[in-house]
Amino acid sequence: MSDWGADWTRAAFAPNSNPSFADLLRSTEPSALPTAGPGGGPGQPQTPVPQATTILALTFADGVVMAGDRRATEGYQIADRYIVKVFPADHYSAVAIAGAAGPAIDMVRLFQTELEHYEKVEGETLSLEGKANKLAQMIKQNFPMAMQGLVVVPLFAGFDVRKAAGRIFRYDAVGGRYEDSSYHATGSGGKDARSALRTSWFKGMSRDKAIRAAVEALTVASEEDVATGGPDLARGIFPVIATVTGSGYEEITDDALRPVVADVIGKVAHTGEEAPV
Repeated sequence: MSDWGADWTRAAFAPNSNPSFADLLRSTEPSALPTAGPGGGPGQPQTPVPQATTILALTFADGVVMAGDRRATEGYQIADRYIVKVFPADHYSAVAIAGAAGPAIDMVRLFQTELEHYEKVEGETLSLEGKANKLAQMIKQNFPMAMQGLVVVPLFAGFDVRKAAGRIFRYDAVGGRYEDSSYHATGSGGKDARSALRTSWFKGMSRDKAIRAAVEALTVASEEDVATGGPDLARGIFPVIATVTGSGYEEITDDALRPVVADVIGKVAHTGEEAPV
């Protein structure tokens, strides 16, 4: 083992070691941490970066559903039609990204590693609230990049094994953390998605109805917001939708979503507006 590798191992697993992986990187290999983005400082011109747009989460009887559309924009252009915005944070939680896509994906990867590192060092997993607080700290650390326009605003949700219920946490650009007991949507089409969820969500709804409500909300958002990509049957573009329950994180396959998407699109085309669940 190299001297650097030995130093890393001693730092990571020494008695009373810091369970934060980011702090470990900061003390042993700071160059591996995400750095500030393009441009020199606040107010300086920025290179356009891809932006992830609409994401949402809603609770249902057995846990939570998290969903995101597949479009990333760069100014007035479509940068990517197939971007993934929903990720497993660990077995019992999920995180979705909105804002500057590159820094957001880096933050998700570091967050996933943080949770895994904590579990290895401490021998137990963080509580769901502890995970939510850890993500809030990471968003606060992103503040210098946010001042340069590289804002990251994720959604975090999971199954709280202690309360046997799904929970949703949203954030602002400076790391403020808030909890929603029912649903939330953010990103450029977040307002329209929330309006759709307001009429379709109800307490104790089934998994299938929650998945359909997510598809409907993203479809409504895509009808009103040019930065949100709607489901596209011809191209085989479907939203990324995942559930988190007592059985863990599960992503819904495109084959399972196809009939739901076809029915929702058919009703939108037939009526000219979204029908409630």
